[in-house]
Amino acid sequence: MVQASLRASVRGSTFVRLLARLSDAEPVPAGGSVADRLGLWLDWTQAIGLSSALEGKLPEASEAVVAFNDGEAATARTALVEAIVTERERDMGAAPDFAAFRARYLRHQRAMQAATGNLRGRLRDVLAAVSPEAARLAEVDAFMESVLSPREHRLLAGVPTLLGDRFERLRSAAAPGDGTWLDLFRRDMQDVLLAELDMRFQPIEGLLAALRGITG
Repeated sequence: MVQASLRASVRGSTFVRLLARLSDAEPVPAGGSVADRLGLWLDWTQAIGLSSALEGKLPEASEAVVAFNDGEAATARTALVEAIVTERERDMGAAPDFAAFRARYLRHQRAMQAATGNLRGRLRDVLAAVSPEAARLAEVDAFMESVLSPREHRLLAGVPTLLGDRFERLRSAAAPGDGTWLDLFRRDMQDVLLAELDMRFQPIEGLLAALRGITG
């Protein structure tokens, strides 16, 4: 589904590459260490908070009992994917009005945010009850979410604008009576939504992998 014009030599996430293609911009390859890149997102007070979460006294394991089925994350993800794909299939006869597409994208973003936020919080609760070491991981993840989420939300809020620009460029370039541009845009929007979903699930996949490693 990803168009051949993607620059294969550019490294980075599928989501970033798709957004770069939509905006006709050249993606900037990530450089430097993870710590260096993270430093661009944290101020000095936040860096101190992260250091304390990583190196401070181990927290006490929670005594709360939190039920979490290992398949819940997969089930939630499948439901989100199906909502994205089936909506595009139902949309084949829609009029070419970007306002409707924008509303749909925002609705999917809200659904993704709600589902992933719930899963991430519950996984932290589970980890917090396993052991002090696992509780530290949960504490670090909670700190990182609180620090990085506001900036992430601001950046993701700009995605519909990029899609709107793509919509107008495709419509302007299409020959009179040629509606293939609209189907191309629908595929683009679906690809971006699925790539954003993959990105939003990365912290959850990390917490799941940690939990499986600890509980064996």
